[in-house]
Amino acid sequence: MYSYIKGIVTEINSNYIVIDNNGIGFLIYTPNPFAFKENEEAKIHIYQHIREEEMSLYGFKTLEEKELFLKLMGVKGIGPKMTLPILATGSISGIIDAIERENVLYLKKFPKIGDKVAKQIILDLKGKLNMNVTSDDSNTNDEELIEVLLGLGYKMPDIKKVLPNINREGDIGNQVKEALRLMMK
Repeated sequence: MYSYIKGIVTEINSNYIVIDNNGIGFLIYTPNPFAFKENEEAKIHIYQHIREEEMSLYGFKTLEEKELFLKLMGVKGIGPKMTLPILATGSISGIIDAIERENVLYLKKFPKIGDKVAKQIILDLKGKLNMNVTSDDSNTNDEELIEVLLGLGYKMPDIKKVLPNINREGDIGNQVKEALRLMMK
C-alpha cells in the first residue's frame, strides 16, 4: 500500500494526472486534476484500489480529502468512481456538514447520488466524521461563492481578483450580486 507519491506532474487530464517519479509515470485519478500544475513537483496522497481485473491509483492534495474519500468508500453501494465526483464538486466541510445535518438534497446534487444512496451515506457516516477540517465560516462562504461563480462560467483567476473586495456580511445572494458587479468593471 502506498501512502504518497512525490514527483513532477507531466500530464493533466479531465479526471487524472500523470506524475513522474524516478522515470516511472504513475496515472493517478484525482477529484480535481486542475488543482495541480504541469511541470511542477507535487506530493499526492495515494489510495491504491485493487479489483480482479483492475489496479488503480487515486490521489489527493490533502490528507483530509483522502480520509473523506475512504469514509465515503465504506458506504454500501459507493465505489471510487462515484466518490471522486463528490469530492470534485463539493467542499470537504460542505459534505461533512450535509451529512451531519442530514441534508439529503445537498448530497443528491452529486452525480449518480439518488435519494436512496444519499440516505445510506447519512446513515453510515453521521457522527463518524470527526475530521479536523481547517476551515472557518468565512472560508466556507468563500467556497460556496467560488462554486456559484464557477457555475456561472467565470474563471478562477477572475474570481480571485474580486474575492477580497466582497462584503462578507450579507447572504450568499448579495455576495454573488456584488461579485458580478465587480467583474463587470
